[in-house]
Order: sequence, then C-alpha cells, then structure tokens
Amino acid sequence: MSSQREIKSFEDLECWKACREVKLFVSGVIKKFPPVEKYALTDGMRRASRSTTENLAEGYGRYHYQENIQFCRISRGSLFELIDQFITAKDEKYINDNEYQKGRELINKAIPLVNGYINYLVRAKNQPPPNNK
Repeated sequence: MSSQREIKSFEDLECWKACREVKLFVSGVIKKFPPVEKYALTDGMRRASRSTTENLAEGYGRYHYQENIQFCRISRGSLFELIDQFITAKDEKYINDNEYQKGRELINKAIPLVNGYINYLVRAKNQPPPNNK
C-alpha cells in the first residue's frame, strides 16, 4: 500500500486546504471594515483571498503541467497581495495585532505549500514519459 494519499480532486491538495483557511479568515475579518472600504480594501482582500483557491482549482483542471503551474503562480501572487493588504488593514487600524498575526500565520503556512505543489508540477513536467514497451 502506498504511503501517499491519492489526489482525486483539487480539494485533496494540502495547498488548496491552506488557502481555503486563509479565505475563510479573510471573509470573517473584512466584515468589520468600515463602509468607506467596501469597494477598496474590503473588495481587494475578498478578491485576493478567493483567487488563492480559485486559481489552484482552475489549474488543477488543466491538462498541461505548464498551465497548472501558471495558475499556481497566480495563487501564490494573491497570497503575497494579501500580506500587503493585511499590513494596510493594520495600519488603518481595521484589524488588531492578533488578527494581523493570525492572517500572516495562515498566509505563511499556505505559501510553502503552494511552492511545494509548483515544484512537484515542475518535476512532473520535466520527467520523461514512461516507457510503454
């Protein structure tokens, strides 16, 4: 029996699960932002957090490694965008230090998982096809 779990859906990817945690946390935090931020920081954080999981899902559905890798890179970029947005939210005093730290911890957990998945895809892309003799 293999020690590796079988991946049947993007929902089985550890990086997707970690990004989902980020998305859920962001969704809760932005609810208390002031109305003036509705179409600015609130919307930006909502979009960036959703982009993290959406791009992993879309990339998973692609049939070529390079396309999947590109969508994963977009997901990773959205995580970095969220770091800047958390800094802004803290600077504007929309979130407290604990919320800021929790957001950063969740993002810092997700980034290496996305990077690991990208590295896996790069290795898989560069492997020669199996010998079908």
